[in-house]
Amino acid sequence: MGILKRAISAEASAVAIAVDTTDIVRQIEQIHGTSAVVTAALGRLTTAASMIGYSLKNKNDSVTLRLDGKGPSGVLIAVSDYKGNVKSYVSNPVVEIPLNKYGKLDVAGAVGRDGTFSVIKDLGLKEPYSGTIPISSGEIAEDVAEYYASSEQIPTVCGLGVLVNPDLTVNVSGGYLVQLLPFADDSVITQIEKNIKGIESVTKMMSDGITMEGLALKLLDGLSPSILDESSVKYKCDCSRQRVTRALISLGSEELDSMAAEQDETKVSCHFCNREYKFTSDEILALKN
Repeated sequence: MGILKRAISAEASAVAIAVDTTDIVRQIEQIHGTSAVVTAALGRLTTAASMIGYSLKNKNDSVTLRLDGKGPSGVLIAVSDYKGNVKSYVSNPVVEIPLNKYGKLDVAGAVGRDGTFSVIKDLGLKEPYSGTIPISSGEIAEDVAEYYASSEQIPTVCGLGVLVNPDLTVNVSGGYLVQLLPFADDSVITQIEKNIKGIESVTKMMSDGITMEGLALKLLDGLSPSILDESSVKYKCDCSRQRVTRALISLGSEELDSMAAEQDETKVSCHFCNREYKFTSDEILALKN
């Protein structure tokens, strides 16, 4: 389970979120069997989803981040509820490519840069809100910041990091999000810019033992910040036999007849958690009624 902290400046002109997703990304690696660079990419996207999800207002709200950069990892998807609980999926979990020019995992190379980054918010309205931008870097944090600037006109700074051990396990994972509210003046902007320039990478700070409360307050240093709220976040898949049944029904009678005729038992696996649901041919045929 991870921990998320949200801080606010004294004049409520800026908000900072910091989240430790180490346990979550460890679970992602175990569920999906990801290679190191894909663990880093999907971990970053999932961390961003958790922070964006926590910014939603209502208990039935959710947000989906979809990254399709046409790279070897394929499409990456991360979904969060309003509490910051997440689930995620990647088309190709195993990608082996050289390190980047800095000697680090080449996340942008795995994700690709020739595609789109989409944020889909289900707010209980007739249609979900969707915003899509061209991928700007493929490093994910920059793409999140660019999305907010271009689609929601909210000045945003995002930092994400996943440190993977040589044995492919996850050492640390986390991120932060700093956003300015409409009435923030130039002095607030200047102070936050100074703070961002003065901090190290997410993984370095976490490896050195910084807490999420400490990070959230550090991001708003000089603005008399205080902790606004917090949440325990986890990897949480909400799949169920009932949901799978509805999906099968939506296939239509002809497809159900074909499935029942082809095999005595149909197995359906959840993309997000790999849980398997089994249906006999009689059960499949009964869905037609």
